[in-house]
Amino acid sequence: MRIAINAWFLSRPGTGSGQYLRGLLQGMADVGADHEILLVTPSGAVELEMPGLEVTVETLGAAFWRSNPGKVLFEQAAFPWICRRWGADLAHVPYWGSPLWCPTPSVVTIHDLIPLLLPAYRGGLLVRLYTQLASAAARRATWVLTDSQASKQDIETHLDIPAERMEAIYLAAAGHFQPEPQPDDEAIRQRYGLPERYVLYLAGHDVRKNVGGLLEAFLTVAQADADVTLAIGGRLPAGSRPPLYDPRPLAQALDITEQVRFIGWVEEGHKPALYRGAACAVFPSRYEGFGLPVLEALACGTPLVTTTTSSLPELAGYASFAVDPEDTAARAGAILACLVDEPLAAELRQRGPAQAAGFTWAETARQTLAAYEKAAEQAGG
Repeated sequence: MRIAINAWFLSRPGTGSGQYLRGLLQGMADVGADHEILLVTPSGAVELEMPGLEVTVETLGAAFWRSNPGKVLFEQAAFPWICRRWGADLAHVPYWGSPLWCPTPSVVTIHDLIPLLLPAYRGGLLVRLYTQLASAAARRATWVLTDSQASKQDIETHLDIPAERMEAIYLAAAGHFQPEPQPDDEAIRQRYGLPERYVLYLAGHDVRKNVGGLLEAFLTVAQADADVTLAIGGRLPAGSRPPLYDPRPLAQALDITEQVRFIGWVEEGHKPALYRGAACAVFPSRYEGFGLPVLEALACGTPLVTTTTSSLPELAGYASFAVDPEDTAARAGAILACLVDEPLAAELRQRGPAQAAGFTWAETARQTLAAYEKAAEQAGG
């Protein structure tokens, strides 16, 4: 089968869609997929090594395609045209941005419905129009993939796409997230100025991530344990303008700045060392289509405090503390339990890698390749 993939996010590995695409391709290589893959990218240099997978990359080259109008034109015109010219048997758009018309059977992956469900993310008129376009195009796709049963239910309910045209396929943590200590772990932690005992938050800074709720919980933790630091990773926004959230003013208002350390952007290869050194990790999100940081923490054997909302219980299972995202006291109690109850922390350190091991990119690829076959059969039938 000749499969064309919209690779708009291929050169953005720091994004969720970029991680998904690269993980999926690596999984296809791991399982020995024998299809021809065409990756269509807008512009810029692409570094891609996938031994065992027949991949061709076509780059359009002009910077225009990286603009907002260019992105829409790329999705709706350039990508379908290239699919037709190349003679694709199937097209896959690995994010919520499929074309209204496609010359081949099409598969779209909708990771979540954040711009549709959460008011802070709806944006201005142009963003809302784009969401409507993406929604209409998804309804016309041959097959719809998503990352969790929770997201599948959202899509069925809010996009009115029948369940028989959808499939939930879990993602996975990258292979370098492992519990075994590495020789450079301590040097990496020193690079970020981390103390011996710290609680780690390593995700984004927008309102649904609930970092404000984490700070409020940590106030209680800091009062009970003056020797622990909260390390908050990620590039901070210049201010709190929805959907972005700057947690620094709240840290000052709570008078916990001495015990909160903002460590900035963390390189992908450094994340496992930070997880392995943490007394616990916290992922207090209010809504996730999947939630890769949950699996990354578990894979590293880090005791984890997360929430009971959306997809997160599907990932965490019984390997973490899961509390209501708005229950500050429960979150503080769970963090303190990880800090003071060593037998409990040791149990969570064992459960985490076992839970994460159930999610692999090879299995993601197998199920996705099977979905390609179903879409082709459905379109042909």
